[in-house]
Amino acid sequence: MNEPAIVTKDLTRTFGPVVAVDRLNLGVAKGSLFGIVGPDGGGKSTVMRMLAAIMEPTSGGAWVAGLSVTGDGEGVKERIGYMSQRFGLYEDLTVIENIDFYADLYEVPKKERQQRIERLLGFSNLTPFSGRLAGRLSGGMKQKLGLACALVHTPEVLLLDEPTNGVDPVSRRDFWKILYDLLKEGITIFISTAYLDEAERCTRVGLMHNGRLLMEETPDAIKRSLGRPMIELWSDNPRKAAEVLRSCRGIGGISIYGQKLHITIEKEEFSCDTVSLMRDKGIEVKGYREILPSLEDVFIAKVKEL
Repeated sequence: MNEPAIVTKDLTRTFGPVVAVDRLNLGVAKGSLFGIVGPDGGGKSTVMRMLAAIMEPTSGGAWVAGLSVTGDGEGVKERIGYMSQRFGLYEDLTVIENIDFYADLYEVPKKERQQRIERLLGFSNLTPFSGRLAGRLSGGMKQKLGLACALVHTPEVLLLDEPTNGVDPVSRRDFWKILYDLLKEGITIFISTAYLDEAERCTRVGLMHNGRLLMEETPDAIKRSLGRPMIELWSDNPRKAAEVLRSCRGIGGISIYGQKLHITIEKEEFSCDTVSLMRDKGIEVKGYREILPSLEDVFIAKVKEL
């Protein structure tokens, strides 16, 4: 059996009295796309920095591409591509000059460099913009350039810290297409995101909150883990509908998504009597159906259990 690309054992990082990462235990398979998901301040970026060997753990350990982040940090850096939230592009350099600069940093051999850079430009659809200053690129194009720079030395493991944060939907879609192409080449991708819809695209997902790993599974297994039925209901007044539902027996958690409510059923089936009660209160119910919980539904339920 192949050795995992990333392993953490009780990985912990504290800042004074604050526990940013609390005894994290993970195993990420080679060639997979693993997503750490959670809100801002949950510890995701701290995990990334420790895996990239740029921040020392307080206790515990981590191994990336078979190397210890504490015992052989320089070796780890040679085998990974790391893209932080604020990737260090030089805005007064062109696209091609930025990639060439990172090729120098990673000591990419001159004889391989031209072909590799041309491939990365084509891969990221940046060829037409190779002479444009990085400072004049859109947000999505800057992210693609950052990814190209992180890939210039052909890393085994790619660490991406919220790479699509603040990027428009079309650029997000294009970015993920590039990631899927990288997976086909056998690169292991470890990505953090606050977007739960992006987590659906991952091979496995870790739900993280306040430095703790709440759950780690495939997206489908996480959605099926709630163990209770869930109803999606459409209403013209979702906030008032939620107030009425909270007074009903057997109703668990309620989350509002626009004009839709996701309702966890605790003790009894969702009945027509419940709908009638809402209509008696002057709330129009446009329809309802049983659904599979979303990752967000499960995440909210897990946080409430803490």
